[in-house]
Amino acid sequence: MDDLPDWLPAWCLDHLGGEPAGVLFQLHQMSTVFGLRLTGGTDVVVKARADDGRAASCVAAQTRLAERGFPCARPLTPVVGVGPLAVHAEEHRPGGDISHEDSSDAAVRYATVFAHLMAELADATLTPPLPNPRWVRWDHTNPGVWPAIESLDDRDQSTVPAHIADTAHRARRRILAAHLPNVLGHADFEAQNLRWHGHQIWAVHDWDSLAWQPEAALAGAASGAFASAGPPTLAPIESSHAFLTAYQDIRGRRFTTAEQETAWAASLWPAAHNARWEALHGDPPTSGNALKAQAAERLRRANA
Repeated sequence: MDDLPDWLPAWCLDHLGGEPAGVLFQLHQMSTVFGLRLTGGTDVVVKARADDGRAASCVAAQTRLAERGFPCARPLTPVVGVGPLAVHAEEHRPGGDISHEDSSDAAVRYATVFAHLMAELADATLTPPLPNPRWVRWDHTNPGVWPAIESLDDRDQSTVPAHIADTAHRARRRILAAHLPNVLGHADFEAQNLRWHGHQIWAVHDWDSLAWQPEAALAGAASGAFASAGPPTLAPIESSHAFLTAYQDIRGRRFTTAEQETAWAASLWPAAHNARWEALHGDPPTSGNALKAQAAERLRRANA
């Protein structure tokens, strides 16, 4: 309790009707997440992140999905500004297991959830949550391959192997050349953000990571990232193929050739971003090794 920020007890009282009586958990990543038990016994989750203008759209989309029965936590408040922070609360949805499978069968299960998610958001009329998350921000207007990210750009770029930037450049060029319309979708569809009861989905988390990108690109990114249960990596190529095939079957529409190629190109961009991150921070090259092993075949399928 002593570690909670000074603003949080009064915020909870004002917006949730009770002050924190106990702390269930705290997470500090791109957002700060507090699992709290309020006076009265209700468990809630409060999320605070730097207010970059994206949060309101993300929470509105999450609310829409929860109201339609999609397996995600239901927001309890709108986004509220607290100084430089965007803050909201949602129900606590504990339980479920992280899957560590990357087989084609697992890919089909993930694709089924992703297709359901995309279908529910297809007719949403929300302000796009821009700028897109940096790991899918291939549409940036900065010079060079990468979007401007000060914390990365200030590091020694010579530590990044040349093949990483080359892969990112070729993938980005193919995605942008397609000129496909943008839609709303989940851009961090990794195993670590989903929970299962056996083969039944229980919860999809991380709604801060919605993006405004072409459907095929979002599906492609998910097909490459879905198996990341720990350090980000790439799923096996055959599993990405199974994901994309199942996704199209469930959505009832085959991708055009341009969309197929866009999907394969987009499957590489997050991995290239993650490989660059690893190199700049001196981390084990989990994504870097996967990218080196798979880039040539994925670029071939992307016609890039």
